[in-house]
Amino acid sequence: MAFALEFFLRRISQGVLIVLAVAFVIFTLLRIAPGDPIRIILGPMATPSAMEETAERLGLRDPIPMQFLRYLGDIARGDFGNSFIRGKQGGTTGGSQDAAGSPPVERAAVIELIARALPYTLLLAACGFLLACLVSIPLGILAGVRNSGWPQKVALYLSSFLVSLPNVWVGIVLIYLLSARTGWLPAIGYQHIGYVIIPAIVVAVELAPVMIRSISVAVATNVQDPFYEIGQVRGLSARIMLFHHVLRNAAVPLLNSFGAQMIGMLLGGLFVVEYIFSFPGIGLLTINAVFQRDFPVIQTVAIFASTVLVFINIAVDFASTTIDRRLKF
Repeated sequence: MAFALEFFLRRISQGVLIVLAVAFVIFTLLRIAPGDPIRIILGPMATPSAMEETAERLGLRDPIPMQFLRYLGDIARGDFGNSFIRGKQGGTTGGSQDAAGSPPVERAAVIELIARALPYTLLLAACGFLLACLVSIPLGILAGVRNSGWPQKVALYLSSFLVSLPNVWVGIVLIYLLSARTGWLPAIGYQHIGYVIIPAIVVAVELAPVMIRSISVAVATNVQDPFYEIGQVRGLSARIMLFHHVLRNAAVPLLNSFGAQMIGMLLGGLFVVEYIFSFPGIGLLTINAVFQRDFPVIQTVAIFASTVLVFINIAVDFASTTIDRRLKF
């Protein structure tokens, strides 16, 4: 109990510093990058005086450290701000606002935008990860156990082939084959669960090669250890050795791989896939916000994404120390 308490306090304090650093970097880069969001908010016909007045009202002309401290104070009160562009009804208000700009009450709260998009992203992530697991886990285990036979070659060739496929190209090909040409599946947007299938396949294609290689290498490493043969000599079947000993020992490197690498790949892949398929999740919301220079949306998504990665890594490290007490984090 004392170990767990000390572990979580230390790692959470480190995680808070990481999230703050990420938030400050994103916050600063958005403000020093070329382009002025006020031009998008008011439109190309806005006068310089109207643009300056709106920028002052939104606090965009204050020093960056002052803006960041004010932003942290708002977050501490649970206020992540309002979108510069999106109205409460879901449409964009950019370029159509008057000289004073849309009042904050007419602009959508960032948390509301994320809350509407998050279920779609979670659905797509779960379906894509499940499809990847259905292929990767049995093939990876089989390749690891028979690492000198045909399963290992199949796993190697398949993972090498899949990892070389850009997800943009895979998405376009699947849209053409399964939707435009045959009409078997819908592809663009979301109206029912059928719209998830093609995007989930694209996500699975991106995740599967890394999962196959990680699982096969971890299992093969433990199968080649002396304890595997010693266990069989003592009368334990290959099935018992695999499921009770090999997979347990392989769990630590797999957890580290899945926690750090797979979650990062999943988040990045979802952004691209959602944009390709106009899937109304966090990824599409974020990419549109980048194009529209919608600072509050980009900042909040970055904070949430870094927080998720930090807590997943904390959970993975704690699980690893639980499995193998020799590890120290």
